Amino acid sequence: MNDNLAFSEAIDEEQTHLAERELSSFMAAVRQSYGPEQAKLSTEDWLQESERMGGAPRPEMRNWRAVTVAASARLAHRVNALRRQTSAAD
Repeated sequence: MNDNLAFSEAIDEEQTHLAERELSSFMAAVRQSYGPEQAKLSTEDWLQESERMGGAPRPEMRNWRAVTVAASARLAHRVNALRRQTSAAD
């Protein structure tokens, strides 16, 4: 096997592991704090943000924490909107 190909595959494998770990931690935290519905929506947000940030010139240097921060911002916006709707209905 070509050394460059083996190195590339190792980087891909490591990045996949890091992404899975980051997403899993994010999902668990959202589920614990906001429930399963928000966890599902936030997982979708995370995956969308990951795709948006996927165009980086060096994907082996992906910053998965930045993906989580972006998805967290979307969660905060959604939760705040729900709270405003609930307050307005009372």
